[in-house]
Amino acid sequence: MSDRRGGAGRAAGQGPAKVKKAKRPQVRLPPLEPWEGRGLEPDGDYDGVEFRGVDFAGQEGVGARFMDCALAACALDEAGLARARFIDSVLSDVRGVGTNLAEATLRDVEVVDARLGGVQLHGAVLERVVIRGGKIDYLNLRKARLKDVVFDGCVLVEPDFGGARLERVEFAGCVLKGVDFSAATLTDVDLRGAAELGIARGVDRLGGAVISPAQLMDLAGVFAAELGVRVE
Repeated sequence: MSDRRGGAGRAAGQGPAKVKKAKRPQVRLPPLEPWEGRGLEPDGDYDGVEFRGVDFAGQEGVGARFMDCALAACALDEAGLARARFIDSVLSDVRGVGTNLAEATLRDVEVVDARLGGVQLHGAVLERVVIRGGKIDYLNLRKARLKDVVFDGCVLVEPDFGGARLERVEFAGCVLKGVDFSAATLTDVDLRGAAELGIARGVDRLGGAVISPAQLMDLAGVFAAELGVRVE
């Protein structure tokens, strides 16, 4: 008999799963200059700047570049940061609703204790990124590319990974509610550390992911529904 089991089957019945660990960013910020400007600028270039307690609500910074920067306790409500680039930077205690980061690039970035809702990161590229603590509601990562990304101890409510590509992505101590993996491609995605794992759509895309035996039992009803199996 041929073995048609995917990552979930290996985790449950064939010993320790082989999954490549994500490479975490090593962000070491240089001495920073405090931000003294009036607002963001489209295609602005920010290097070695600390933004602390700045209200960027409704401002437009399309295509802006942030290199070796720190954003601390900043408001990002409806901020326009499409195609922005964040490199070797730390975002801590940022908050906001409707932040537009479509097609943005985050490379070697730490996001700590963010409180965000409706963040648009569709088509974005995330590489060597850690998102630690905080809560993000309705995170839109459709058709994004995530490589070496760690979600650590955060709460994600209805995150949308539809059509995204995830490689070496870890969920450690996270609460995941209503995840959408529709049409996503997963490679070395480790879900075993999730404190809560709720998948609304795309359970058929879990090949390439690893889950724990307990998670397999919790998801049994979802798998059965996907296969058209009635459990009575």
